[in-house]
Amino acid sequence: MLSNAALQRVRVKPRAYKIWDALGLHLFVAPSGLRAWRVRIRADRREAVISLGDWPNVSLDDAREAASVARGMYVQGVQPKAISARMAERLAQSAITFEQLARDWHEARRDRWTEVNAADVLASLERHVFPAIGEDLASAITTPQLLRLLGQIARTGAAETARRIAQRVSAIYRFARARSIVDDDPAAGLVGELATGAPVQRQPALEDLGEARALLDAADRARVAPAIRLASRFLALTAVRLAAVRGARWDEIEGVDWSTDAPAPAALWRIPAARMKMAVAKKADAANDHLVPLSPAAVAVLRQARLAGGADLIFHRGGRPIGEGAIGALYARCGFAGRHVPHGWRATFSTALNERYPDDRFAIDRALAHVQASAVEAAYNRSQHLDRRRWLFDRWAELLEGDVSTDDRSK
Repeated sequence: MLSNAALQRVRVKPRAYKIWDALGLHLFVAPSGLRAWRVRIRADRREAVISLGDWPNVSLDDAREAASVARGMYVQGVQPKAISARMAERLAQSAITFEQLARDWHEARRDRWTEVNAADVLASLERHVFPAIGEDLASAITTPQLLRLLGQIARTGAAETARRIAQRVSAIYRFARARSIVDDDPAAGLVGELATGAPVQRQPALEDLGEARALLDAADRARVAPAIRLASRFLALTAVRLAAVRGARWDEIEGVDWSTDAPAPAALWRIPAARMKMAVAKKADAANDHLVPLSPAAVAVLRQARLAGGADLIFHRGGRPIGEGAIGALYARCGFAGRHVPHGWRATFSTALNERYPDDRFAIDRALAHVQASAVEAAYNRSQHLDRRRWLFDRWAELLEGDVSTDDRSK
């Protein structure tokens, strides 16, 4: 039988010759330098020689496996040409790298995601996975290999990132199995094997409005891309989730005439339900769009962002969403690491306004797109309280910009 060492010693000769392995498998060596795997099969008084690909593109192990499959097909009556074509397809698929496979999966799935989510999924693979195993054959990657990689990610303090990547890698292999590219999913069950992360804690958020203003001022002075700086202030003024700002599009803004600098008292940001954090069944219903009344300060930020132009996204870098960690990194650079994160603006907003206007608890919750505690209330009380929410966002902007006393709790 052939060995990998023997294959390395194969030399081209003036005349073609064959080197036999077993069960009809052999390597055909031509004067041109071609080294082709072929298998001779006999069944029911029939005989055929079927091509299985070239060495070293097709390894000895792969050639043996392909020969076994070809024998089975021939015995079942499949014609040699059809077998050769199927073997070529099978071997081509088995030669796909993990990065190629992952990008194919991402392209096939991207229509199911928001633009921001699609960018985040690909970015996580490009940052954590492709450098380690991207060039490896997808069919050759093992479960221990993946577990080591995920463990390395988790040990950096990114346990949740490791779990998400495990889920994505498993989804990639399920995609490949459905297309007969691989036989197994080496990532199956790895989420459960990862060490449980630390208990979920409250997101760091500033409660003192003076410190909140200091953070925004520091962020405005920082040497950072304008899109990140403007997104930071817009995030604070609207108190939405970070993903909503990163995916914000110009066609979601209503009630503003961009051709003039005239005030826009009815300015509104309509965030599609598909981009909101809610049950999948609700995402398809436009009635669940989240409406954010925009204060004059928020509109001013948008006017600055509009000067950059060049994309459907409001806050972008070269047409792509700003990075998921860009604003958090900005706050850390400004000296607020561990004290305030982008999501923290929601807590700051809620704390400041509930303290000053406790009778407006419901309107404040609606402003934050919080799910109502009572299912009955959620079903029957669909009041948007837009006028009151607009009033609250205007007061919030004044508090952040220091235009009113932080002790003014009147209506």
